[in-house]
Amino acid sequence: MEEQTKSTDPLLQPFKLKHVTFRNRIMSTSHSEGFGDNGMPKEPLQRYHEEKARGGIALTMFGGSSNVAPDSPDVFGQLNFGTDEIIPYLQNFSRRVHNNGAAIMVQITHLGRRAQSTTGHWLPTLAPSAVRETVYRSIPKAMDRHDIKRVIQQYGDAAVRCKEGGLDGLETMTGGHLTGQFLSPITNQRTDEYGGSLINRLRFVREVHEEIRNRVGDDFLVGIRYVIDEKTQGWLNRDEALEAAKILEQDGIIDFFNINLGRIDTRRALSEDCMPGIERPLAPFLEDVAQFKAEINSPVFHAARIVHIETARQAIRDGILDMVGMTRAHIADPHLVNKIKRGEEKRIRPCVGAQFCHATLPPSCIHNPSSSRELKLPHEILAASAPRRVVVVGGGVAGLEAARVCAERGHTVVLFETGDKLGGQLNIASKFSHRSNLQDIVTWRKNELAHHNVDVRLNNRATAQAILAEKPDVVLIATGGTPYFSGFEGAELCASVWDGMQHPAKFSGRDVIFYDGIGRHQGPSCAVHLAQAGAKVSYMTIDSQLAVEMGGSEQVMHRKRFQQHGIPVEIDLQIARVEQVGNKLKATFKHELTDTEHSFIGDQIIVAQGTTPSADLYHELRDESCNNGVTDINTLIASKPQPQQGEWDTGFELHRIGDAVSSRTIHSAVYDAFRLCHLL
Repeated sequence: MEEQTKSTDPLLQPFKLKHVTFRNRIMSTSHSEGFGDNGMPKEPLQRYHEEKARGGIALTMFGGSSNVAPDSPDVFGQLNFGTDEIIPYLQNFSRRVHNNGAAIMVQITHLGRRAQSTTGHWLPTLAPSAVRETVYRSIPKAMDRHDIKRVIQQYGDAAVRCKEGGLDGLETMTGGHLTGQFLSPITNQRTDEYGGSLINRLRFVREVHEEIRNRVGDDFLVGIRYVIDEKTQGWLNRDEALEAAKILEQDGIIDFFNINLGRIDTRRALSEDCMPGIERPLAPFLEDVAQFKAEINSPVFHAARIVHIETARQAIRDGILDMVGMTRAHIADPHLVNKIKRGEEKRIRPCVGAQFCHATLPPSCIHNPSSSRELKLPHEILAASAPRRVVVVGGGVAGLEAARVCAERGHTVVLFETGDKLGGQLNIASKFSHRSNLQDIVTWRKNELAHHNVDVRLNNRATAQAILAEKPDVVLIATGGTPYFSGFEGAELCASVWDGMQHPAKFSGRDVIFYDGIGRHQGPSCAVHLAQAGAKVSYMTIDSQLAVEMGGSEQVMHRKRFQQHGIPVEIDLQIARVEQVGNKLKATFKHELTDTEHSFIGDQIIVAQGTTPSADLYHELRDESCNNGVTDINTLIASKPQPQQGEWDTGFELHRIGDAVSSRTIHSAVYDAFRLCHLL
């Protein structure tokens, strides 16, 4: 870990903290990976972090919210540091990361009231006071002195396991967790020596860290993931947080502060402050962190939507941070640091802030299918032993990924696109202001195709004859789909989400009835897009809530926007028929629970039911192909080469991917393309 560099880049300068030298200034912070296998950090988790170490990172922190006690149980796949069973796994884990030149730390914690009493050993949750937690819904037991003493010792026991496991250090977690619940005046309503004044509310935090330091000694890094402002009236404010930090610093028991802001006990706070997503500004808290950094002497780490290299570089250059967390950026591209070293910053796969990694456990990137699948899928594509000629039909996300991967393999690639630009449905989705960053998914792949000299033919509708004229070895059909209306009379009277997104002015000043039959992003995004354009939107969904397929943070942001724009939502309604009534349209719905019919009158009706595959060309080519267009799903799942069938020496291999198969998601399209093509 003492790798030095002659580079003048601030990001690539080493940083020494006590006995540990980090080889550069870039880190990945602890997050909830969800790999826990009976609470143990086994092979999938180790490979996930080892890839970051191979990619050049200085410090990878794992195990967000790792538990120290049985009454802080597994809620979302955390690790269990409450048992010695974990030590051998840690020893192997730390060796793997160290062998690749990086440091490794973990976050240990007690969830307190954020735990659940209906999982694990079904023990009551604990907190300084019996104040209910709103996200995980527990009503905790107010801790007595025995509980306090026991938990402090369990923190110390867990810290010893970290050290015996060969880790370089650990951090505890304040915001929203047990230590932070003692520190915050809202969740700590005690009247004994652990409540009331700031010095009393800080007592538990100090005793936990004194225990840890006494148990592990000075030759082990101990930090704190520290909330410097809970950003809500009556909660922990920045003045008290700073005062408490100075006391901890004077105690000499903290080696670094890893800063975050906001609360985590509401979905809104999670999505807006703690883990800001696509609708929030980039690096939103650097100014707050700079003010904190100016007041203390300890090293400061921080991560929150720092996805651009220049932003990270500036934060280090200006002395705002000692180590910059690029956690989600590393889920998108774990080889980020090596690309900086090679002068390939423009080739770094960008984090677009879609929060897909928050909605999935383990945390997959919306457009990097290899993240969290390191045991099956590589991050670095190997060259093919025998170059082939590949024709890709369709320039949406599936086609772009297929062309990129095949070109990376060394194949000669021709891409046909009917339209005048690449991107497919992403060009429509990114018209919604809150999702404009999705366009980066397209831009990065366009640049990669240019880097690999892919023959991209825009305004060129591929025909079977044109494809065969290329004498291909492989044909990949990524022609996407078209809006799908089914299961009700009068569908021809309705408009699609595509219409609404591309031509919002056409709906301005009109009463729009919106039917959402899929529960994905398309419906809520289009509804708000139209409301912003001046339409009066009423929203009907077959589901029991808005945006049912979205992650919790995305759901709450959609609900917030609906409230802001006055869009009413009716649930449990299945569209039955649409009919013309004078110059208006009447939409009739059947209630899923009562079978009663409900009718609404509007000027326009928009229906979101996904897409139907555009697969005519695929079917036309099947008989000409050597595999009859069959993609063997067993080998696809196993990430193995497709089996050779038929006259492979004379025919071509045919596959279809993405929405040309069925209406799914961005990640599904990218995953289809990658796992098929990385072995072609």
